[in-house]
Amino acid sequence: MISQQNGTTMSLPTTAIAVVAHGADDIRVEDVAVAAAAENEALVSIAYGGICGSDLHYWQHGAAGESILKAPMRLGHEASGVVTVAAADGSGPAAGTQVTVHPATPAPGNVRYPVDRPNLSPGCRYMGSAAQIPHNDGLFVEHVAIPTRMLRLVPDSLDLRVASLAEPASVAWHAVARAGDVAGKTVLVVGTGPIGALTVAVAKRNGASEIVAVDLEDYSLEIARALGATRTIDARNTDAIADVDADVTFECSGNHRGLASAIAGTTRGGRLVMVGLLPTGDQPVPISLAITRELELVGSFRFNDEIDSVVEALADGTLDVSAVITGEFAAADALDAFALARDASRSSKVLLRFGSP
Repeated sequence: MISQQNGTTMSLPTTAIAVVAHGADDIRVEDVAVAAAAENEALVSIAYGGICGSDLHYWQHGAAGESILKAPMRLGHEASGVVTVAAADGSGPAAGTQVTVHPATPAPGNVRYPVDRPNLSPGCRYMGSAAQIPHNDGLFVEHVAIPTRMLRLVPDSLDLRVASLAEPASVAWHAVARAGDVAGKTVLVVGTGPIGALTVAVAKRNGASEIVAVDLEDYSLEIARALGATRTIDARNTDAIADVDADVTFECSGNHRGLASAIAGTTRGGRLVMVGLLPTGDQPVPISLAITRELELVGSFRFNDEIDSVVEALADGTLDVSAVITGEFAAADALDAFALARDASRSSKVLLRFGSP
């Protein structure tokens, strides 16, 4: 593949290493063709990609919730990299610019949702998702053409390893925004996997006076302490959780027991932000307690433009999330990386490294 950039003829890669899910227990590291960039797309060399819970579900179950694999799909929606070739139409960053990616594309057409909340768009397409057919290929690939509207500039001062966390940190940023002002308040975070741990970090940045973290795994609680938790509780100690009396609670475990603990640990008149995605269907939780305490139960789903603020906060050091990175593997060793990422007793966020170290 040949390209002209600033009067210079460049030889571009025609194939790239990618991590592709074929079905349950079947992910493969493959050589794939590098698609030519459209006029409004930049060619990006991916540096790092973070393994998310949905990637693990596609690997283990061939599905993430109701998004079922019907064909091979490239995984990954958390990534950072460098622009190799700028978009032909002049939009977006120049070659050599560090970037991260906002992986969402709201559905076009006349669909009803709040115009300032495109994360609620029905039919929204997300990179690395099997929600639609054809599936939406993800970012676990060495070289990929990406629409420039999805690219966010990363300052040269920001390590691309940390920049790869911008997407999950934006999920946490959005959740804390849904809680309102947490400054000076007691915050409870139930479930301290990567998203819960990042929620701890954002709550600390936003001035929470006490942050109580709850999890089953000692390792996860250690990460939460490193990111700003002032106290930790074993998730099996339901009496201690109920005694927290938090002003604001974030349920990040994604299971009904965690939600029950979150309700029990929230003070009367408090707000509970539900971040973890529970399984489809009815859930056995003590809603009567939420009613009699007049709790505000608020959903939080993905994010909108918070990623711009997240990149700025990561760059200026006011948001420190580096402790959540607990493993890094070359893309060729993706199977080992996925095996570590699914083991919460010894990992939090695991990164894949593409290209040269």
